[in-house]
Amino acid sequence: MAWAFDGEEVDAELLDAYANHAHMVLDENRRVNLTAILDPKEVAAKHYLDSWRITQFLPLFGHTVADIGTGGGFPAIPVALAEPMARVAAIDSTRKKTDFVQRTVDELGLKNVTVHWGRAEDVLQTQQVDYAIFRAVSSVRENVRTLRKVKQSVRDVVMLKGKSWSREVRAAEREAERLGFRLDTVWEHSLPGEMGEHVILVYQAPGSLGR
Repeated sequence: MAWAFDGEEVDAELLDAYANHAHMVLDENRRVNLTAILDPKEVAAKHYLDSWRITQFLPLFGHTVADIGTGGGFPAIPVALAEPMARVAAIDSTRKKTDFVQRTVDELGLKNVTVHWGRAEDVLQTQQVDYAIFRAVSSVRENVRTLRKVKQSVRDVVMLKGKSWSREVRAAEREAERLGFRLDTVWEHSLPGEMGEHVILVYQAPGSLGR
């Protein structure tokens, strides 16, 4: 973790918590497919640093966040650990994954995380969130389509993407406009050790009106 976060302003206590969670993920990964990333440096940079940077870019204090397709708990767990005043909902349609995330929430003593087994469009029928986050979940076009029935429940849609993001944005332009989603912010950043260029895309959703 220290290698991945070199040069960042981050507490050692938080890095210890990240390392603890990483051990849980890699141990469970022997039984349930949570991640294809196994190299320690890649795990630290691609899972934890990448997720943590959301908290540096978005004002999450006092806001509600839905992590759609959380998998092993990314970015839900790193975000919740870094910003305890954010309320985070970790959502996944695979029961084995949500069972694992719930165990990590309990072990880490996280009071600001709720875990939901099911489809995001069902969960968001009954609650509003400030940020709906997609990380390594389908294309931009498919992500906005996922929210089409609950678009009034979301203020902003946040997508973590790799170097092909601009092509995805262009391919989704017509569908996003039709559904009422507008690209608002693009924040590009680099991972250490030549692990690639990443980007955080923020789309304003129809639910942002009047909120």
